[in-house]
Amino acid sequence: MENPRTTIIFLSLLVFFINSAVSSTAVMTYNVADLGAKPDGQTDSTKAFLSAWDKACDSVDPSVIYVPTGRFLLRNAVFAGPCKNMAITFRIAGTLVAPSDYRVIGNAGNWLFFRHVNGVTISGGILDGQGTGLWDCKASGKGCPSGATTLGFSNSNNIVVSGVTSLNSQMFHIVINGCNNVKLQGVRVSASSNSPNTDGIHVGKSSGVIILDSKIATGDDCVSIGPGTTNLWIENVACGPGHGISIGSLGKDQEEEGVQNVTVKTVTFTGTQNGLRIKSWGRLSTGFAKNILFQHAFMVNVRNPIVIDQNYCPGEIGCPGQDSGVQISDVTYQDIHGTSATEVAVKFDCSSKFPCSKITLDDVKLSYKNEAAEASCSHAGGTALGTVQPTSCL
Repeated sequence: MENPRTTIIFLSLLVFFINSAVSSTAVMTYNVADLGAKPDGQTDSTKAFLSAWDKACDSVDPSVIYVPTGRFLLRNAVFAGPCKNMAITFRIAGTLVAPSDYRVIGNAGNWLFFRHVNGVTISGGILDGQGTGLWDCKASGKGCPSGATTLGFSNSNNIVVSGVTSLNSQMFHIVINGCNNVKLQGVRVSASSNSPNTDGIHVGKSSGVIILDSKIATGDDCVSIGPGTTNLWIENVACGPGHGISIGSLGKDQEEEGVQNVTVKTVTFTGTQNGLRIKSWGRLSTGFAKNILFQHAFMVNVRNPIVIDQNYCPGEIGCPGQDSGVQISDVTYQDIHGTSATEVAVKFDCSSKFPCSKITLDDVKLSYKNEAAEASCSHAGGTALGTVQPTSCL
C-alpha cells in the first residue's frame, strides 16, 4: 500500500535536488590547506575553515570548500549566513576532529553549526566528535557539560548531506531544526550502545526532509522526530544498536506543534531497544501525530518492535497521574516482520482522554522465541488486515 501523497512529496523533492545540482556557472574552489589548515590533528584549523567559508559566502559564484586528506582539528565553528552564494559545497576527503578534552566544546551546544544558509552541501569525509570522554564523565555521575551536537543546521533551506560519517559524537550526531528541503543520503553514524543522548539524526520543526541509504549505530534513537516535523521521508535505513526510529517525545510543552505526513519504509532494526516508536509525555498538550506510514520493516531481536507510549514520564516528575493530550491518529503498519526480544511485540499504551485512533495493522508477523508473540492495547482503536501476528488487540 503506497501512500500517493508521500510518493508525490518524494518525487517532487528529488526533482528539486536534481535541478539544483545543475549549473553552468564557473566554480570557485577554496582549499583550507592553502588558508593555513594543518592536517596533523593537533593544530587548531578553525580560523582557516572560517576564512574559506567567508570567501565562499561572499562570492556570487558556486563555490567548493575543499578539505584534503589528513586530520584537521576544529574547535566549535559556526558557519553563518545569509550568503550571496546559494551553492556552497564542503568536499571533505579527510577527517575533522573535535578537541579531545570534552570540556572545550561541552557547553557550546554544537561543534559544527550552519545557520541561515541556503544551498549548502556537505559531501564525504569523517566527523570525529571524540565524545568518549564525556560519556565516561556522565557514567560516573559527576557534574558534566551536556555535550555538543556534531553537525547542526538551523533555519536553513536546500541542504544536502551526502556520504558523511559521524563518529563518537558527544551528543546528537546530526540535527536538522527549522529547515526546509533537506536530503541526507549515505550517512554513517557510529557510537557505542551505551553512549548517552547520541541520537543519530534528529529532525524538528522542519519540512521536506529525506533520509536515504544510511546506517546508524548509536546509544539513543537512530532517528528522532520532534514537534513541527512535516513531510518527512525515511527509506533504506539500517538501525542497530540504538533505540529505534522514534516520533517524539511529543507533548513536553503544553503549546506544541504536531507531526504529520511521515513515511518510514524499507528499514531494518538489529538488536535495538525499540523498532517503530511513537512516544508522548503523560500530560496536557496541543501536540499531535497523524498520517504516519511505517512500511516494509524487518526486526531482528528487537525489544519493542511496535510501540506507542503515551505515558512517558521520566523521573516521574511533572506528569504522574495525568493523561497525554497528544492526539495520535491515522498510523499504518504494513509488512512488518521479524523477531521480538520480549513476549509483547506490539504495545499500544495510549491516552485515556485522547485514545489512539485509526491505527491499521496490515501484514504484520512478529515472533518471540520461535513462538507467536503477544500484543497489548490500552485505549487504542483501529483495524487489522491480512495476516496479523500477534493477534490484533485493537
